[in-house]
Amino acid sequence: MRADARRNYARLLEVAAEAVAVQGADVSLEQIGRTAGVGSGTVRRHFPTRRALLEAVFQEKVEALCDQARDLAGAADPRAALLEWAGAVTASAATFRGLAFALIQDHSPPEAHCSTGRLTQAGDPLVRRAAAAGVLTPGVTVTDVLSLVTGIALATEGRPGAAAEAHRLLVLVMAGISPRTP
Repeated sequence: MRADARRNYARLLEVAAEAVAVQGADVSLEQIGRTAGVGSGTVRRHFPTRRALLEAVFQEKVEALCDQARDLAGAADPRAALLEWAGAVTASAATFRGLAFALIQDHSPPEAHCSTGRLTQAGDPLVRRAAAAGVLTPGVTVTDVLSLVTGIALATEGRPGAAAEAHRLLVLVMAGISPRTP
């Protein structure tokens, strides 16, 4: 990328992150371009779809959640590891406006470079270990966990105390799919 293209990309990403935080995932791409001081063609060159824009906005947060899952994969207590990671995903999705919406819109296969796919790949070892340890209801998949987390996040997103409310709801849900006794 040329220097001016890199600057435009960085500016668009900065403006988009602010706009998504305030307006959510259905923010106007044209408005982002106007605020960034570039034309709609420049916006579309860097982000051909809304999904591409949201992916870029959430990339750092999603990568941190994936790193956390990898770090927890070898934890001594597979149930606690799964709950910790699911809690982090829930808090992020409930407090980073638009992330939960992006997750439900993204039904790509796990190998794709998409938020849901990357989270699915990262969380799958945690779910498999919890299932193997007998601390997860048989048949529960990482997709199930992410769907539940996304539903909780959508239900609480934008509310005062969203992270705390989302955590409380996650504890209730996880008690149902992951009883304490194996």
